[in-house]
Amino acid sequence: MKLPLPTAVRRRLRRGTPERGPRRGSSRRPDPAPDRSAPLPRIPLRIRLRRTRGRRLRWLLGTLLTLLALLCGTVVVAYQLTVIPEPHPETVVQSTVFVDAEGAYLGRRGPVDRQEVPLSQVPGHVQDAVIAAENRSFRTDSGVSPRALARAVWATVSGGARQGGSTITQQYVKNALLSPEQSLSRKAREALIAVKLDRTRGKDEILEGYLNTVYFGRGAAGVQAAARNYFGVGAGELTVSQGAALAAIVNIPSYYEKAGSDPEVTARLRDRWEWVLDAMVAGGSITGGQRAEARFPAFRFYPPGRTDGQRQYLIDVAAKEAADRLGISEDELARGGYTVHTTFDLALQDATAELVKDRAAEPGGGVRMHTAVVGVEPGDGAVRLLYGGADHARQPFNDAVSGAVEAGAVLAPFGDVSLDGPLDGLRRSTAPTPLRLASAYAAVAASGTYAAPHTVTRITREGRTVHTARPETRRVLDDKGAGLVTAQARGGLGGRAGDGAPIAFRPEGPGTFFTAGAGGGTTRRTVWATGFDPRMALTVAVFADRPGVRKDTTVPALLPDDPSPTGYAEHTAAYVWQLATDGA
Repeated sequence: MKLPLPTAVRRRLRRGTPERGPRRGSSRRPDPAPDRSAPLPRIPLRIRLRRTRGRRLRWLLGTLLTLLALLCGTVVVAYQLTVIPEPHPETVVQSTVFVDAEGAYLGRRGPVDRQEVPLSQVPGHVQDAVIAAENRSFRTDSGVSPRALARAVWATVSGGARQGGSTITQQYVKNALLSPEQSLSRKAREALIAVKLDRTRGKDEILEGYLNTVYFGRGAAGVQAAARNYFGVGAGELTVSQGAALAAIVNIPSYYEKAGSDPEVTARLRDRWEWVLDAMVAGGSITGGQRAEARFPAFRFYPPGRTDGQRQYLIDVAAKEAADRLGISEDELARGGYTVHTTFDLALQDATAELVKDRAAEPGGGVRMHTAVVGVEPGDGAVRLLYGGADHARQPFNDAVSGAVEAGAVLAPFGDVSLDGPLDGLRRSTAPTPLRLASAYAAVAASGTYAAPHTVTRITREGRTVHTARPETRRVLDDKGAGLVTAQARGGLGGRAGDGAPIAFRPEGPGTFFTAGAGGGTTRRTVWATGFDPRMALTVAVFADRPGVRKDTTVPALLPDDPSPTGYAEHTAAYVWQLATDGA
């Protein structure tokens, strides 16, 4: 059995030092010199790791501290060099909105449907609803969510699903200040700008920018356009229920925009709406009683109905007039963020469109029927009704404003009077526009005072009035002449049905009414039905055309006998007159 070497000997062997010889007087013989060519014993890895552990830990800690210092330094330098960019052009462009005489929404002009409103005009419960739905820690956070940022970085690296900006500040930076590019560098820049924005701007300023740029669906960017497109009101008129609904829509606007017309979408939005209200109660924004009283709101139908296409005729006329009043181009008006208050009565306009729409059908043989209806307020010139066509997309031409309709005998009542100013030469006109004819009889109803027709009453921008319209009036007929025209129209000038001469008819209520036109019997070309009194001057013009020889041209055509064009014109005039003057 081989005994192990003593510890001292093993140490010497490792150092290459021979063992000492025997002490003097010892009888022990010295050991033989070790064989230096023999391999040294191998030290186990576990022992070696244990012996170098301290040195490796110190190296690792130093490396980590160095990397951390470099990272912190890089972030600090990047933060100092970060400049908050200006919003990109698409987010600052605004549209111009048109409303009727009562403030009801007519439509808009502009590349985007957006109008800025100060935060002070957005109800507090609407602000709280958006915060509850999108970023409950908005008032206290630093502008970024580290967890959401890490999740987004991982999604970008791994190719996973896109992650949102999480905080309201980050969403605002992404939507308004940066491009939608998905990359690590853009995500890092977004975080730096969000932090700097949070440190240099107030929370209210950030929230105002967010509410004016976030997309709500239905083409609406910003809370003001969304309020109109979904509920037909301004942002300042939104209720708690409506505000919670808009806040719920922000999550997936392209899906929820069908709320009110798609039952499945409406049901899912209702669930999210209740979740938003519960979050508002939890955050103290509303009370439990307000939550219990909340009712899911009704939405405007989407997509728009057929009457919306008809309203473009109104916007065409009002936009041209508004641009002229402000001394700018129509393109500048469309991008300027104005609110144009018009003279139109939207309820009367829609009722007229519904009444006339069936008559627009083609009777056959390529003949197409046209109906133009104009209502003007005597003494003021405000155009309350302007029906110029069934669908602007199919026929951009406005029959009421630009349509030259053969007069026939409709101007006969002016035959024995002298007209001055704007009406000078009216009697010599063979084809006046319906708007001009209505304005002429409005002057008769105002005892000879002509008021230039206008469609704009006021123009505002960011809450300030920049233009107020005033009637432009002029005396064109004396009292005796006005009375004579009225008497001749009321008496019908002895006309007979079918010869185109003026024939009196009387709907319910006061006023002077007559029909006239060009041609008679089977050769009738136009029919005019006109009524006037101090409340309103109303004109209905019925005519027809057919395709011309040249491409994209039309020529006048004879009106079909069935149904009777005269009866149709009189019925339309009587119905619209009753709606327009009821309660006036």
